[in-house]
Amino acid sequence: MKEMRLHKREIHDKDALKSLIEQCTVVRLGLTDQEGMFIVPVNYGYDLADSENGLKLTLYIHGAREGRKAEAFAQNPAAAIEMDCMDGIITGDYTCSYSCAYRSIMGTGTVQELTDEQEKVRALTKIMEHMADGAAIEFLPDMLARTGVYRIDVKHFSGKARESR
Repeated sequence: MKEMRLHKREIHDKDALKSLIEQCTVVRLGLTDQEGMFIVPVNYGYDLADSENGLKLTLYIHGAREGRKAEAFAQNPAAAIEMDCMDGIITGDYTCSYSCAYRSIMGTGTVQELTDEQEKVRALTKIMEHMADGAAIEFLPDMLARTGVYRIDVKHFSGKARESR
């Protein structure tokens, strides 16, 4: 994987990465299909575990089982991921010295549709816990049958931050 150009902005702290993944609510997926590249923003749930190579991230998303996104998953399961939290505007002395304070994660992974009902329920529960923690959770069988539930095994990701002055 190519090194980050501005090493000083890379987030190395595992707790800071975990916090960022928890605070973000949208992951943008970069996908490719026969029409070319496109980006889809989706809500997500996740599993995050320590591994010998750092942190192991697994994302869970859901959506229709047909349409451009689902067709792209079936044709080419490779995906780029991006999530971010904007932390404010950095003002400057002149126009081009303005910027944004932010924290972000970028990476790559592979998408797999979940077909086992118990796996789907677990993934959808992870999404609900992340997006609406404490909400009542009930998945009806016909809803589970109609819903596409996907796991993204993130192969590599890195965090980056620019702090406000």
